[in-house]
Amino acid sequence: FPIDLTELMAEEAGMSVDMKGFEGEMEGQKKRSRDARLASKGLAGERLEFIAEQTAWLADEGIAVTDDSAKYLWDEGLESSVRAIFTADGFLKEGDAAEAGNTVGLVLDKSSFYAEAGGQDADIGTISFDGGEVVVNDVQVYGGYILHSGVISEGTLSVGDSVTCQVEYDRRRDIAPNHSMTHVLNAALREVLGDGCDQRGSQCNDEKLRFDFSHKKAMTPVQLRDTETYVKEIIGRSLPVSAEVMSLDDAKAIPGVRAMFGEVYPDPVRVVKVGDDCSVEFCGGTHISNTAEAEAFVLTEETAVAKGIRRITALTREAAVRAIEEGSKLTDRTAALEAIRADDTPDLDKQAGALRKDVDSAEFSAALKAELRARIEQVQKKGIEAKKRLLAGRVDKCLNTVKADVETALAEGKRTLVLNLDIGADSKASQKVIKAVQKIAPDLAFMGISEEEAGSGGKILCFAIVPEGVTDDSGLKANEWLKDVLDFAGGRGGGKPGSAQGQAPECDDVEAVMEKAQSYVKDSIGALA
Repeated sequence: FPIDLTELMAEEAGMSVDMKGFEGEMEGQKKRSRDARLASKGLAGERLEFIAEQTAWLADEGIAVTDDSAKYLWDEGLESSVRAIFTADGFLKEGDAAEAGNTVGLVLDKSSFYAEAGGQDADIGTISFDGGEVVVNDVQVYGGYILHSGVISEGTLSVGDSVTCQVEYDRRRDIAPNHSMTHVLNAALREVLGDGCDQRGSQCNDEKLRFDFSHKKAMTPVQLRDTETYVKEIIGRSLPVSAEVMSLDDAKAIPGVRAMFGEVYPDPVRVVKVGDDCSVEFCGGTHISNTAEAEAFVLTEETAVAKGIRRITALTREAAVRAIEEGSKLTDRTAALEAIRADDTPDLDKQAGALRKDVDSAEFSAALKAELRARIEQVQKKGIEAKKRLLAGRVDKCLNTVKADVETALAEGKRTLVLNLDIGADSKASQKVIKAVQKIAPDLAFMGISEEEAGSGGKILCFAIVPEGVTDDSGLKANEWLKDVLDFAGGRGGGKPGSAQGQAPECDDVEAVMEKAQSYVKDSIGALA
């Protein structure tokens, strides 16, 4: 539930939200989500982290910070050596070895792995050595020391051993376009919403990108479509994506340069540029070299995450292509539904409701989703209106049948009558039936049973009237009669001795319910029936 709405509701109730506690819980949830994601990919292992004590120990031991300049290289193995091995019990001593199955954190002299930073997920991959390898599932940086966490799949490893870093570059190829497109998305939002829209955070992994920005209200479907179109056009223009390291003062002087609010940047700083005039941002992440490498873009969601902060979720590459295909299928289904004649399709509103559920649960363009929801809503309204017209015709026809059956019952001297009606589960229609019965036979005890949809096995409506004279003569009461019948049908209802009404959610044998209603009358009042 959006935190900004929670804050507003709390404020209206004279309460406040513990934002510090909320943010702490959110961080905990992010960690659980990350761990679950790794576990689902078979990359689980005990999470290792450094605090000041560990980085101080490394410095005291004369171990230099990790040279990570190779993190911007692609498709290359990097020769390195182990400077320290960290475990849940601390650093291994000289001469000790970590074995297969151990979770370890390696500090290397140099690394080609990208450590999680700037909203970009860390690289994963392997660090191989003579006789074995470490499957790396997490890479973090602490005070310049890069901690490569993972599980030794085979072999033994000691400080000083030579190793080879091998990043899973195919995965990075899914992360990089997501990161590059956050830059383009940032530019798109400024174009669509204006300069008051500023980045407040981002997260890029191999599945999707997430972008937080300042904006006071939800984006309209038109704004969503315009934003999505802007990014798609940039991809289609095949603009170069370049990076340059320069002094912080020089970087700040670049016209139109963007930096995230509240972020502290190093000096010198890395500047990533998309095209000549699309985007210029301070960024240390890994990127594609041309916007065409993103292949496709779909903005799937826009929600509130805090007061005045919105969040966009989007997809690139194959995930975006799948989302586009899904949107196309649902568009075709919506068009097919719109083409159906409502008067010929009694369940059109239900078909529309089922399609709406499919649209809501599917992952595709948020702008298209808003459009399809509106179109489906119109179909649903059309179906409901047609159903009302059809029902009105059925009720009129049913009233004529009821009148004839009541007159026949009177002619035969009956005091009770049970009829299977065709008025749906419409309680207003039942009142029309009751009035018609009372007008023709005011002394007749009557029960009507009607299926919502004939033969569907679904909901049934049951109602009864018992004149006071019948109750006085026989003890028959409408509420007791109704309860006996609905107990048998698995439903419930209520009322008074003179009039009662109820429903059963499911009924696949209306004839059995009719027989139950008739047998109750015979058992209760015998000859009067």
